[in-house]
Amino acid sequence: MSAATSAAPARVRRRVGVEGRPRFIPTLILLVGAIYCLIPVAWVFVASTKAPGELFTTFTFAPGTGLFENLADLFSYSGGAYGLWAANSLLYAGVGGILSTLVSAAAGYALAKFEFRGGRLFFGALLAGLLVPGITLAVPQYLLMSQLHLAGTQWSVLLPSIISPFGIYLSRVYAQSSIATEMLEAARIDAASEFRIFRSIVLPLMLPGMVTVFLLQFVGIWNNFLLPYIMLSDTNSFPLTVGLNSLLARGSGSPSLYSLAIIGAAVAIIPLIALVLSLQRFWRLDLIAGGVKG
Repeated sequence: MSAATSAAPARVRRRVGVEGRPRFIPTLILLVGAIYCLIPVAWVFVASTKAPGELFTTFTFAPGTGLFENLADLFSYSGGAYGLWAANSLLYAGVGGILSTLVSAAAGYALAKFEFRGGRLFFGALLAGLLVPGITLAVPQYLLMSQLHLAGTQWSVLLPSIISPFGIYLSRVYAQSSIATEMLEAARIDAASEFRIFRSIVLPLMLPGMVTVFLLQFVGIWNNFLLPYIMLSDTNSFPLTVGLNSLLARGSGSPSLYSLAIIGAAVAIIPLIALVLSLQRFWRLDLIAGGVKG
């Protein structure tokens, strides 16, 4: 008995050691990945504080002395072109994200809760659309917009961003898990119209999922470069991505523009950080609701 009891703690210690190592390894991998992703962002913010003379000499991660001068030069460049580009990006990402979220929520709800002819075929085509890189669609979209005489206008950037296969798929998955069929049937028994059911029952229940779709679409449209680069030719319609690229293109003849492009990129990151911080409360509410249901 004494030998058995003495061997048991040893087996427990070995088991704890074996189980403890795999828990540490994923944490280490995530930490390394986070550092790898954050170092370029940190470099951009530090470089934005450097004066042109400091930027092109020896670079360290110590803040520079040209932050306020760079900000003044950025917002005064070409008569306030950066502010116009930022407004265009907010228009494309904000309006496009809202419209895409509403379309994705409606389509995802319909695919999840309605049986209709061709539904499985449509869902299969949707899954196939997830496998097609968006970059391959830029040229066909330009040709289509040219046929509609919309190329070069803001509509040529807004309209393609409304349909998101991933947003529809995510909304379908969320609608299946969060909306009870019995609740919809009870509303129909009470003579509620389908539009009222969608507006008063479905949308509030899908709000956390819609926030996720909106955030993904907003960030995707805000960072999109190729589509507006192909569609737009007027600098007054440029978003931040294309506008900053034009600064880099001109920087070969005027190196001081590199500093403007760097601080412009740093300022462009701030709205995305603010958006994530302001919308995270919806994810917290969803996690709390899931815990209560459990």
